[in-house]
Amino acid sequence: MTTIRANGIDIRHDVQGSGPWLILSHSLATDLSMWDDQMAALTPHFRVLRFDTRGHGGTSAPDGAYDFAWLTADVLWLMERLGIGRAHFCGISLGGMIAQHVALAAPEKIDRLVLVSTTSAYGPEARALWAERIAAVRTGGMAPLVAPTLERWFTAPYRAARPEVMARVGAMIAATPAAGYIGCGQAIPLMDTTARLAQLRCPALVIAGADDAGMPPAMGRRIADHLPGARLKVIESAAHLCNIEQKDSFNSSLLEFLLA
Repeated sequence: MTTIRANGIDIRHDVQGSGPWLILSHSLATDLSMWDDQMAALTPHFRVLRFDTRGHGGTSAPDGAYDFAWLTADVLWLMERLGIGRAHFCGISLGGMIAQHVALAAPEKIDRLVLVSTTSAYGPEARALWAERIAAVRTGGMAPLVAPTLERWFTAPYRAARPEVMARVGAMIAATPAAGYIGCGQAIPLMDTTARLAQLRCPALVIAGADDAGMPPAMGRRIADHLPGARLKVIESAAHLCNIEQKDSFNSSLLEFLLA
């Protein structure tokens, strides 16, 4: 892993494998290591770029509100600095929101688009929810968010069966810089790309966890209904981080689509 200066910040990233470029964008309150369970499956076929989103992991975490224009520019600058002309793009949760904005801002740079456990829009009630979460982080830091976040991200049987995974992901949540969580948390409730998805012409796959309460399959269906030619894959027995909870099913679906 290394860092590169792009769009005024230092962005930590990792490149492995060979073949066409594939960019992976992680969720809020994690880092690029959340894709560890995908790397062995992907790197024989693709040159995989993972990066830490602004405010996360080893990437700079400036204070203040972030917006999707900045988060998109970070990706496009990183692509330019690494000499990436075109790439497949797979994003989960916040990463899926960033993926939509990157595809809309620079459609000529995206080959195939994969949107996982994400949404194209929130209702007005989301602002109060995110304001509450941001206030909690400002008061108590990230530690109090670990347990409730894990409860949303994984089903109860999986949490009980895999304490080592809960420890690993919980550590990522706790280590997230407060400024990064707060900055991204101010962008998320403003997400609204639904009407613009019809502009996209790249092949697209939408993946949702069947048991994801925060971003349920209905949100994925809305994306697929508005994105021309997109199809929806629902992964059973998985909540939000379906790439971890049902890694084999996720990896199979991802490879089937990307290699088609």
